[in-house]
Amino acid sequence: MALPVAFFAVFFAYPVAAIVARGLKDRRAGGSWQIGRLRDVLTDPDIQHVLWFTSWQALASTGLTLLIALPGAYVFARFDFPGKQLLRAVVTVPFVLPTVVVGTAFLALLGRGGVLDELWGLRLDTSVWAILLAHVFFNYAVVVRTVGGLWAQLDPRQEEAARMLGASRFAAWRQVTLPALGPAVAAAALMVFLFTFTSFGVVQILGGPGFTTLEVEIYRQTAQLLALDTAAVLTLVQFAAVGAVLAVHAWTVRRRESALKLVDAAQTARRPQGPAQWALLGGVLLAVLLLVLVPLAVLVERSLHPSDGYGFDYFRELGSAEGGAFLVPPVEAVGNSLEYALAATAIALVIGGLAAAALTRRAGRLVRGFDALLMLPLGVSAVTVGFGFLITLDEPPLDLRASWILVPLAQALVGVPFVVRTMLPVLRAVDERLREAAAVLGASPWRVWREVDLPMVRRALLVAAGFAFAVSLGEFGATVFIARPDQPTLPVAVATLLSRAGELNYGQAMALSTLLMLVCAASLLLLERIRTDRTGEF
Repeated sequence: MALPVAFFAVFFAYPVAAIVARGLKDRRAGGSWQIGRLRDVLTDPDIQHVLWFTSWQALASTGLTLLIALPGAYVFARFDFPGKQLLRAVVTVPFVLPTVVVGTAFLALLGRGGVLDELWGLRLDTSVWAILLAHVFFNYAVVVRTVGGLWAQLDPRQEEAARMLGASRFAAWRQVTLPALGPAVAAAALMVFLFTFTSFGVVQILGGPGFTTLEVEIYRQTAQLLALDTAAVLTLVQFAAVGAVLAVHAWTVRRRESALKLVDAAQTARRPQGPAQWALLGGVLLAVLLLVLVPLAVLVERSLHPSDGYGFDYFRELGSAEGGAFLVPPVEAVGNSLEYALAATAIALVIGGLAAAALTRRAGRLVRGFDALLMLPLGVSAVTVGFGFLITLDEPPLDLRASWILVPLAQALVGVPFVVRTMLPVLRAVDERLREAAAVLGASPWRVWREVDLPMVRRALLVAAGFAFAVSLGEFGATVFIARPDQPTLPVAVATLLSRAGELNYGQAMALSTLLMLVCAASLLLLERIRTDRTGEF
């Protein structure tokens, strides 16, 4: 645990604590704490409106996602149909896409000059509906994977036994299957709430000035108004909310582990039977088409549609920096992002792999607390982390503000939780007696890991690397602060282009988003070929 603890202490706890302390300490009064700022900020009507909207839209997004995605979870769990594995990979693509790309896709569909605007004169880009639909698009796979993965392994014979004893189909499902699915549904709902509560890129692009979440407000107070005291209070509020959500999520995961006896998922899937099941399958496929495929297709179409017809003009313009928004050609952001993501993946694999190994071999409150600590970067403001890097890592021996490694370090913080959650269940499944037998035969701890554990977790390690690479590639909240102007990443380049007026900037943003989407999709499709249904918790 030593290296993961040191990593999180230096590159997460220290920057976050430093920026909070700088915001809440009054240097003119001898560095005393301004506790009164908590009351002043939280009683501000504008801040209360932000907190209300953040909570309201997160609850609405979670409810809408469950309503649309739970039928999909059932279809993927219980039905066997042609193209199922490919479709399963396709619906997961939005989850690994950067939120900037998600916002850009829905902007092309719902915004000014978008498809709906051209066809019916309808614009939703500054409405709450655009935000809610984009959140459903982003989180659909969370419900399908989390709930559908467990649903596929529930023994259907227990529900059939209830039917034989006289229960109706609905009563059998309500009394047998639903209690077993409850923890998984709760875990999925909590994760969706967490991602939507901390939403940044989607709201920044689609919400306009009328809709601001807590994360967007922290960015505004930090980067635009330099009001660090207000940003510090909002960071503490977000930290407390995220901590509560993660605590409840950990409880639901422990409950899920004690669910009904599981069976091989391949034994429970069957072809749809009867008009009702075929209609359900058709409805789910239609929902996937409209909510997942159409926004991605529109994004590609806009990148190929300059004013004089279809072509690759926008992609060719990415190679030029003349009169543009960057010091270098925008296409260089592709190479920068790939280099940063590879470095961040290597860091995340080392830190996350050691953390997963430590969590496998130890138990107790300390370890459970460490497990929860590893998840905090998923919910704590990435804006706070990025700005914290700038004000803390500026003195020897950690003067890194001018170093390229600063971006991969911030991206690795987001990648580590995915590595841990992917590898931990697989490591726990390794029979401890195999390790003990190897040790009795004279193997050192390192050789035990190399000869016993590594062959069994190699596939999970590849999957963890893929997820870490995808999420590092799309990290935006922290990178927007620390990426150098001459070395932009893809998400930062997309956001910069969208913030500038002009058809060329808009088209280049669509082209860069398409490139980023293709890289993420290729990574995910590769993962689907090497992973198994039991590889990891997601």
